[in-house]
Amino acid sequence: MQTYLKNTVNPEPKPHRAGFVSIIGKPNVGKSTLMNALMGERLSIVTSKAQTTRHRILGILNGDDFQLVYSDTPGIIQPKYELHNAMMSFVYSSLEDADVVLFVTDIYEKHDEEPVVERLRKMVDTPILLLVNKIDQADQAEVEAKVEYWREQLPNAARVLPISALEKFGTGELLDLVLGYLPEHPAYYPKDELTDKPERFFAAEMIREKIFKLYKKEVPYSCEVGIEEFKEEEDIIRIRATIYVERASQKGIIIGNKGEALKKVGTWAREEMEKFFQKKVFLETHVKVNENWRTDPKALNRFGYSQ
Repeated sequence: MQTYLKNTVNPEPKPHRAGFVSIIGKPNVGKSTLMNALMGERLSIVTSKAQTTRHRILGILNGDDFQLVYSDTPGIIQPKYELHNAMMSFVYSSLEDADVVLFVTDIYEKHDEEPVVERLRKMVDTPILLLVNKIDQADQAEVEAKVEYWREQLPNAARVLPISALEKFGTGELLDLVLGYLPEHPAYYPKDELTDKPERFFAAEMIREKIFKLYKKEVPYSCEVGIEEFKEEEDIIRIRATIYVERASQKGIIIGNKGEALKKVGTWAREEMEKFFQKKVFLETHVKVNENWRTDPKALNRFGYSQ
């Protein structure tokens, strides 16, 4: 009797895709919230105040056949001093190496006359996905009108998508779309890496986030955080941090009456760190004056604002 054997040859494996995805947009449109939603991890600090993000933060999302490297960038502003120039250099360098651009706006924003939109209109070789965020705060007619507005303003955009990063609406579809635009390429980073930033960076960012949430007006924008010591032991991480301000009067505000304000910052930040690092944290904080650090190239270089 003749027998027929089934073909047991394994199907061809999927080609591996990898690429860089730049997340850009104005302050407060939800870029960091989107990055955290796409990553499933809280890598970028989020506050209600504008210009919270100051660095380019990479989030590395890995799968068996892909590696997607997101760049969360500072909000696009007109620079007023050296810190702003450094922040904008992070934005534009992320566009230069992007395989896909996620241009995030929201239901309230218009950017049509701004330089970044003009630049995006000229990017004919890089796929641009224009994301209208915060649609949970609008009705259907408003959403449709805003989507149509952006189709007219940026006709070279591959897609205009309504999303809610906070509610994670549309983020699954977005991931599938982005993967479709990635080139075939080996992984750029080891597959077990989540970000390019060291643990010290995230410790500093968590302290800075609490400063933004606790203090008002100009004070948070005048602060920078340096991690002087990060010592990881078997059951605890010991961190010594310095909060730098521009003027002596700001130092008094940060410390507060009998040190209560600084103590609150330390407690909130320590609790956040223990969730992030999954380990007990001992946090020691100090405050120092570094006059006009936002306009001092040497200070900015020391704080990591050089490319």
